Amino acid sequence: MKVHWTDTAEGHLDALYAYIAQDSSEYAKRTVDRLTRRSQQIADFPFSGRRVPEYDIDQICEVIEGPYRIIYHIKPDQIDVLAVIHGAMDVLRSSEEEDD
Repeated sequence: MKVHWTDTAEGHLDALYAYIAQDSSEYAKRTVDRLTRRSQQIADFPFSGRRVPEYDIDQICEVIEGPYRIIYHIKPDQIDVLAVIHGAMDVLRSSEEEDD
């Protein structure tokens, strides 16, 4: 199944890279590469992630990579990566702030 990154998720990845790169561009690159590879694994096993408890919708799942949550929506023909957030962040609050 095809994995599509939404503009929001790509923005999260860019912001994460920029933040980590302030200390180490090499570590920032490795982190983003690791998150990207992990998102590709869900193409083969979309339901391997758990349902996101904040949404309680079967098709909204997440996989954990280090301290980060990769949140995605399983559709019939593709998987949309919706967000990449730190595990300590509130998902619902984060999505409300982006809607503003």
